[in-house]
Amino acid sequence: ASSFPGTKILNFNVGVLGHVDSGKTSLARNPQSRERGITLDLGFSSFTVELPAHLREAGGHRYHSLQFTLVDCPGHASLIRTIIGGAQIIDLMMLVVDVVKGVQTQTAECLLIGELTCPRMVVVLNKIDLLPPNKRQSSIEKMTKRLHKTLENTRFKDCPVIAVAAKPGGPEAPDTEEPQGVPELIELLKKQTYLPHRDPEGDLLMAVDHCFSIRGQGTVMTGTILQGSLAINDTVEIPALKVTKKVKSVQMFRKPVSGAMQGDRVGVCVTQFDPKLLERGVVCAPGSLRTLYAALISVRKIGYFKGSLSTRAKFHITVGHETVMARVTFFGLPPTDARQPPSDATPLPPEPQLCPLDTPFSFDREYLYQEEYMTGQGEASSGPDPEQWALLEFERPVTCPSLSLVIGSKLDTDIHANACRLAFHGRLLKGFEDKGYAETALPQLHIYKTKHKEGQVERVTDDYTVIGRNLFKKETNLQLFVGLKVTLSTGETGSIDGGFGQSGKFKIRVSEGLHPETKRLLSSTSKKKGKGGGKGEPASEDEPKADSQPISIHLHFKRYVFDPHKKMVQS
Repeated sequence: ASSFPGTKILNFNVGVLGHVDSGKTSLARNPQSRERGITLDLGFSSFTVELPAHLREAGGHRYHSLQFTLVDCPGHASLIRTIIGGAQIIDLMMLVVDVVKGVQTQTAECLLIGELTCPRMVVVLNKIDLLPPNKRQSSIEKMTKRLHKTLENTRFKDCPVIAVAAKPGGPEAPDTEEPQGVPELIELLKKQTYLPHRDPEGDLLMAVDHCFSIRGQGTVMTGTILQGSLAINDTVEIPALKVTKKVKSVQMFRKPVSGAMQGDRVGVCVTQFDPKLLERGVVCAPGSLRTLYAALISVRKIGYFKGSLSTRAKFHITVGHETVMARVTFFGLPPTDARQPPSDATPLPPEPQLCPLDTPFSFDREYLYQEEYMTGQGEASSGPDPEQWALLEFERPVTCPSLSLVIGSKLDTDIHANACRLAFHGRLLKGFEDKGYAETALPQLHIYKTKHKEGQVERVTDDYTVIGRNLFKKETNLQLFVGLKVTLSTGETGSIDGGFGQSGKFKIRVSEGLHPETKRLLSSTSKKKGKGGGKGEPASEDEPKADSQPISIHLHFKRYVFDPHKKMVQS
């Protein structure tokens, strides 16, 4: 949709997704193109129809026709990224399913990407010409039922399913075979259209899928505007080449226009450069993309992913138009922060679970380090997953817009193994552009681990001092621990006063003084064994035998994962 003069055609982008060989290319390619290989690129092709009445009534009266741009999304693993790259501008998903094989792994992955990126979908059952005519109808009905079952827990519940044969007889058949069901499919697509929300604001970002030069004019880049807008005489940046270029002319639907905006499919002619340098990639407003060495994201696990998500593991991260390996560190809210009512107020009613991002990330907060992503499916509970974030440390720098969608996957899993490779998704919240981010930025990230050490009281020296053991190794530098609070299993609080002797023992100062009961326990424990009660009295029942129950010492502290000084902190 465009507010620029000269465009009376509404462009509607349909993402064609499906399993590698489900035949989606036959649907997306123009009939004259014969190659039926597995497509690897977001191949575009389009057709134009009269503007449907419901769009005219919805306020689309400034358009006279509707162009469907079919974006053929690749099925290959390494190219999940292309799908995600074009996802912001896909208005409708068309999921192509082989009617004989049904939903395969890749189909399930497509569904997930669809759910993350697109509000509507139609399912196309392809290759119905392969079904024996007498069983055709019942097979189609069976498969339609199965698909509705698969989709019932997704946002595409009850989406329309239609059966076609896009290329009867398969790739080798002569072109005289008429496709079946294609006019009905076009009618269905028309019914599913709506006026997409298009926003000319924000920095320009355009996905380029083709580049060629015209002698004496300049270099033309064709592609789709993902965000913002552009006009003649604008300066645009090609980040991959680190150059800026001036826009000389813009075309839409092969007609010159003065400019274009989000969702539009355009050809943009700029001052000459070698088109071979930019087969595909992005063009943006100068300076609007950032190159990141690491990033903080909000994170949600994808339910179908079978593995666990562990801190320090490496995942393929797709962000913007790039996919790169990154090491992941998961962290969450400290136990007390997970919704506590203010102390002086009446307790809050239980809150309905909000979507991700109900607690904005902030460097002023403290977060708890996690060994892995926590799901809400514990032994006791089966709620939604608690809110979590992750630090991504990229193996090589990544160029992307801020607030990009981020998808983490395990693409090295075998594509034919029946397992979902998409592991988590989230939004980019904060990027680190400094190569030395580990020294300059991470120390401001307050992610802590809680530590607990336990030792025993060896003996009491006076009413205010005990000697402890087994809390530290011999070689530990006790100076680091001086002043830290400890608690005794009998209830007193004390602080570590310093070392005692050479073997890792230490003094604890109990400023409130030891309880009489504690002193009695300690004196009885240190008496020689087997003496019983002194002075002929029977040993009292509750007096422990020597060393049977030493008094334990507990030291709790926090250590911040990115603190260069490894300080120990107690709240």
